[in-house]
Amino acid sequence: MMDLSFDFEEKTPEKETTETQPQAKTVTELSNEIKRYVEGNFNHVLVRGEIFGAKRADSGHWYLSLKDENAVLSAVCWRGVASSLKVKIEDGLEVIATGKITTFSGKSSYQLVIESLEPAGQGALLKLLEERKQQFIKEGLFDIAHKKPIPFLPETIGVVSSASGAVIRDIIHRIRDRFPSYILLWPTPVQGEGAAEKVAAAIKGFNALPKGGEIRRPDVIIVARGGGSLEDLWPFNEEIVIRAVYDSDIPIISAVGHETDTMLIDYVSDKRAPTPTGAAEFAVPVKSELVMNMNILDNRMKNAMRRSLEEYKNKIEGLGRGIPNLQQILNESIQKLDYRWERLLNAVKNVLTQKKNALALAEIKPVYINTMVEKYTERLQGLGHRLEGVSVESVLRRGFAWIKGNQGQTIYGKASAERETELTIHFADGEITSYIFPQVLTEKEAQNNTIKPIKKKKLDRQAENKQESLFDF
Repeated sequence: MMDLSFDFEEKTPEKETTETQPQAKTVTELSNEIKRYVEGNFNHVLVRGEIFGAKRADSGHWYLSLKDENAVLSAVCWRGVASSLKVKIEDGLEVIATGKITTFSGKSSYQLVIESLEPAGQGALLKLLEERKQQFIKEGLFDIAHKKPIPFLPETIGVVSSASGAVIRDIIHRIRDRFPSYILLWPTPVQGEGAAEKVAAAIKGFNALPKGGEIRRPDVIIVARGGGSLEDLWPFNEEIVIRAVYDSDIPIISAVGHETDTMLIDYVSDKRAPTPTGAAEFAVPVKSELVMNMNILDNRMKNAMRRSLEEYKNKIEGLGRGIPNLQQILNESIQKLDYRWERLLNAVKNVLTQKKNALALAEIKPVYINTMVEKYTERLQGLGHRLEGVSVESVLRRGFAWIKGNQGQTIYGKASAERETELTIHFADGEITSYIFPQVLTEKEAQNNTIKPIKKKKLDRQAENKQESLFDF
């Protein structure tokens, strides 16, 4: 509390004189003088106290009191200032208020016009910390689903911390010992007024660097600060820092304070390290361990390949024992091939011989045909002579006759002739046209016939002489 006593000069009443008495001041005039005096001497004060009787008017202004064990100070916070306060105005919160003292003539009282508020004391900060934590939880800023994986072997590591002090040296030394990497420092204050804004700007600045640009874009960011009181670490609980970490596309490792210190940045970051040295260990692996593990894996791979090859070798050998002798199989195949080759050669020879013979036959065929033609011609001529020799004309020329009956049929014997009444006899030089033969003609009957009778004896003799067949070759 500020001592607000006034140092007025005490004046003793003088004896009445004959001189003129001082003119009396009005209440307003006196109030204005007091107002000017107070505002002139108390235009910037810091007051620590507990908020009491806080009330927000419809206009948006806040009216409250600050108290301690012995006194109460009225205060007002105008709407424009109240909307930008870092601390929420509520009863029971111990704060440090910055502002000026002014008087209120209407009630002959004075009050503090608050220009800024900050929590005062561990309890107030913890209470504010819990309120912010619950607010961010409701917004989902701490959800695991938003956590980004830390790269296994980053090429560039960005660090947001003070350029001086043990923190940056510990990080550099630890990274060099484990796996030397490129470190890019963005120096910022890590406590006090404006620290939160600069830390947030550094995080946004790293994210704004283009990939493949002149300045390397980090693969991971470490936000680090050494130990301190809650007031010293408070910038890492500010909303501007929390939202900058949440919006970062680059994974962030937080390392603020000691292991027992937990700031809101630890909840929103992708990985929390207990110390700055621990953050360096999370950022890079141990190179020697990687080399050793690689050698172990290489040996295991070689042994596995060796065992696999041995297994395949044994399997192939086992299969090979069940296969017949390959040379024997080849010999049998070669023998079959020789046999079939020999057959093929013989077949080719036979075909060639047949073709050769056919060709030779084709050459002598005209001679053979001529011979056959002559042979058959002679034979045909012989048959013609024979046919000529047995023809009717030839037979008739040799003295034979050709007898036909009534119907023109040939008469071969006596019995056939006796049944006919007329006969026609053909000779080589002509024929006798009609002979009538009654069955038995008496001599008297024969005399009456126009044909001279032929005596029966003569007919019998002719019948006895058997006529030779005209077609008997």
